[in-house]
Amino acid sequence: MRIVACDGSPAAVAELTGALAEALAGGPAVLPVEAGAPAASPPGPGLPEPGEGAALVIETSGTTGGPKRVVLSAAALRASARATDERLGGPGHWLLALPAHHVAGAQVISRSLLAGHKPAVLDCRGGFRAERFAEVAEALLADTPGQRHYTSLVPTQLHRVLTSTSGTGDPAGTEGSASGGTGDSDGGGRALAALREFDAVLVGGAATPTALLTEARRAGVRVVTTYGMSETAGGCVYDGVPLAGAQVRLDQADGRISLAGPILASGYLGDPELTGASFHDGWFHTSDLGFWTSEGRLRVLGRADDVIITGGEKVHPAAIERVLTAQPGVRAACVVGLTDPEWGQVVAAAVVCADSTRLNSGGLGSAVRAELGAASVPRLLRELAELPLRGIGKPDRAEVVRLLGDGR
Repeated sequence: MRIVACDGSPAAVAELTGALAEALAGGPAVLPVEAGAPAASPPGPGLPEPGEGAALVIETSGTTGGPKRVVLSAAALRASARATDERLGGPGHWLLALPAHHVAGAQVISRSLLAGHKPAVLDCRGGFRAERFAEVAEALLADTPGQRHYTSLVPTQLHRVLTSTSGTGDPAGTEGSASGGTGDSDGGGRALAALREFDAVLVGGAATPTALLTEARRAGVRVVTTYGMSETAGGCVYDGVPLAGAQVRLDQADGRISLAGPILASGYLGDPELTGASFHDGWFHTSDLGFWTSEGRLRVLGRADDVIITGGEKVHPAAIERVLTAQPGVRAACVVGLTDPEWGQVVAAAVVCADSTRLNSGGLGSAVRAELGAASVPRLLRELAELPLRGIGKPDRAEVVRLLGDGR
């Protein structure tokens, strides 16, 4: 197995692209890791080789404990690429703007290679900036006129492009992270103009706020929301509809989501016990809960272990976040449960307001009460300049619990 350290540079992406091309052709599997991570050292006795047919090994962000190494076969990557092409309207040219050691970034490379191209690469060192995105996107569009163009972003990056058009930027951004960084008014308008020319912009990695989706679509961006994980070769449900070959099953008791199809991983490297517990009977059993809407689309409620039990009532944070971010002036929200001696847990929310918007706790509480009921109304609402993030742009719920709990 070949290990490639990824530091966000085009040179590192080029090395990974070459290694992944060899793996897809039957060569040794590749494990992309963040530069400086322990796995970047040569493999030793504690890091076994994946089985025959393996092409890519992805480290998860470890939300439920230590990181896990997910083994994806070349067949799974090909199936995912074919299904994506079918849904989006055909193969195309991809722009990589995500960390390549995450499954979403690695899949941009894989889809590009299987379409017969190499991806255009945004240098992610120093964070995401609209001006640099504009330059790379404009060059890709100019070099490949009349062809299909795709990219994949996390909500934070999409927000950067949209807000930088007004020159407000986002000075509280996570400078230095591949999904963060400040906006910039010089390139913002160009970045949005270029993004409008893409045939699809996949947005995943975290739940996308309703207001952000609405704003992007009004601006002419062809946003496609995705749901999936490393164990499903990335997104396997687009805009609530499973890709061709992907299957979704909901547990009748609690709505827990299970996924199946040719896109499934082979298991976890060096952990047969966890593999057996998570993958069996042809299904991958997630820790997520969901339901089918009246339109037949999958709505994900969040992780089962995120559910808040307050006064004996079960409350889903993602549902509350969806209501909060649908309100005018609320850009992002993270809802958590705080331990309480009387209620067991109380609902608490951290919100990020748009520029010049003042937090209206009463109005937000009323909106939640009207749609979800009294039990879902946050008893604590606090405004933050930015939500703490982890991994590829997901809210860091543990840090939000600490921030909100410290202020009680």
